[in-house]
Amino acid sequence: MVRLVIKEKKIKSLVLKHQKFENLIQKVCKSKSVDDLVVKNLKKRKLQIRDEILKLSA
Repeated sequence: MVRLVIKEKKIKSLVLKHQKFENLIQKVCKSKSVDDLVVKNLKKRKLQIRDEILKLSA
């Protein structure tokens, strides 16, 4: 039971982090000087977080 609660908290934390990365990516893309490498790295990290969420949800 305790493990389930910890797992759910971790998933919620990762979902929030994922959303923060999404917001940051949108913000960076809207800026006048978009650095493609920065966007690529942000997207990569966002995908890693998504993969962690999926792994914990399984």
